[in-house]
Amino acid sequence: MYSPRSCMNPRAVLAALLLALGAGQSAFALPGGGRTPQSIIDAQSDAPPQLKGVDVLEHLGELVALEARFTDSSGKPVALRDVLPRTRPVLLTLVYYNCPLLCNLVINEQIRTMRELGLKLGEDYEAVTVSIDPQDTPAQSLERRRKHLQSMGLPETAPWHFLTGTEDNIQRLADSVGFKFAYDTTSKQYVHPAVVNVITPEGSISRYLYGTSFRPQDMKLALVEAAGGRVGTSFDRIVLTCFKYDTATRRYGFYIFGFLRIGALMIFGALASMLAYYWRRELKKGAAA
Repeated sequence: MYSPRSCMNPRAVLAALLLALGAGQSAFALPGGGRTPQSIIDAQSDAPPQLKGVDVLEHLGELVALEARFTDSSGKPVALRDVLPRTRPVLLTLVYYNCPLLCNLVINEQIRTMRELGLKLGEDYEAVTVSIDPQDTPAQSLERRRKHLQSMGLPETAPWHFLTGTEDNIQRLADSVGFKFAYDTTSKQYVHPAVVNVITPEGSISRYLYGTSFRPQDMKLALVEAAGGRVGTSFDRIVLTCFKYDTATRRYGFYIFGFLRIGALMIFGALASMLAYYWRRELKKGAAA
């Protein structure tokens, strides 16, 4: 026979509460459970198998693989350090030539943004594009280089280097910038992030620009920042003081403290000029008396 009293058994209620609490906790919070194994997390992920592990692990401030060796568009063997200008920042992209979509989106958007920078390729910055496919050839590099420079209205002597290399050297460079990619045997295509790396003249990673759409202001400020203010105009350096990179939005945003600092300096300069004017006027009065 059904008995309400039996349903209120204290032991049964306690057991039910403990079970509910345990079910609501994550695996690493359960006593003795430890952290959830990565294999289980991967198995429960909605991402297709070929996309797992494709990411960017930011290595800001670290040197890129300067000794990694490649072949340029003329067929000449070069080390990465040989094509970096040492006096200007660099836009570094990792793509591959037979990419059906994403690489073209990134490069075409990079070109569009470079046109609107107000900075000159070869004078203010340079560009390096490295293929992640070891099957790509210098002849393909030459073809792409000519095509992209022509679309920008630049001569073939402009310093945008297109490089190919062996799997080991490609991986060495990719690891140094945190570029995680994979080869999908089903589609016979590489899956990879969409990112442009901004490199300092010394060869360290200064900033990552993500996606297939870049604001010219973000790319310009990233280049000015990477060069330590050695490129661009004085106004660009002032703007950089008033704008700060936001890691959440991955954009440069207005920085109130930088603006206040500039305002304070302007006020100080105005007061100093006014005091100097009155001081000189008093000196003249004294000399006349």
